[in-house]
Amino acid sequence: MLKLESISKTFNPGTMDAKLALDGLSLDVKKGDFISIIGANGAGKSTLFNAICGSFIVDSGRVILDGQDVTWQPEHARAKVIGRLFQDPMRGSAPGMSIEENLVLAGGRGGWLSTATRREKQAIRDRLALLNMGLEDRMKQPVGLLSGGQRQALTLMMATLNTPKILLLDEHTAALDPGTAEKVLALTTKIVEDDAITCLMITHNMQSALELGNRTIMMDQGRVVFDTEGEARSRLTVEDLLEKFREASGRKLDNDRMLLT
Repeated sequence: MLKLESISKTFNPGTMDAKLALDGLSLDVKKGDFISIIGANGAGKSTLFNAICGSFIVDSGRVILDGQDVTWQPEHARAKVIGRLFQDPMRGSAPGMSIEENLVLAGGRGGWLSTATRREKQAIRDRLALLNMGLEDRMKQPVGLLSGGQRQALTLMMATLNTPKILLLDEHTAALDPGTAEKVLALTTKIVEDDAITCLMITHNMQSALELGNRTIMMDQGRVVFDTEGEARSRLTVEDLLEKFREASGRKLDNDRMLLT
């Protein structure tokens, strides 16, 4: 489904501020994979997502999506088949537009809801009802009036309304309160499983990284340093992950945000 072949990216090359963000990273993502990605701050996790989305062109290597080389394809073209959620709930939806209007944009059919059949509109209401936030009865309400959790749940729905080839979740529950984060995470799991979406999820929660999805990878200094799935993954503990990091990097993981979660 997604194949990254030795991709590298250096920001501000040739200057004192040069930063090697991706260092010959290779990754083979199979169709239907749900991969949790962990790593300390600056490990290159969000940069990896930016490379996949086409936010910049990699310095070397190739990005192949569903058999097509998209290395030089611009971000707006990749956005048609890649869904992405960010940590900030304010990103991903238009606050001055209504819930209905945001869904029209996400549907990609212009005045889609206004021309949709009654059955199609009901399907949208039913999907909104899955959020369990009462949004199906507030279709005309501006999105800017929603809470952060409601906006993030709506953005998740928008990103998966037309099933993407791959869904990228960049710590999409980190800014939410624990109760809301748990609800959005449960909704994420249901949508990904029900629609069989290939998904990569960055998380700072090491326990979640072992429990969610079918595969866990660890990044450090722009590289994948550990990759596990199946029975071997099911036997791991958070303490095991910390030890794997020490073995791979030669140092202890010092990201308090991850250790305290």
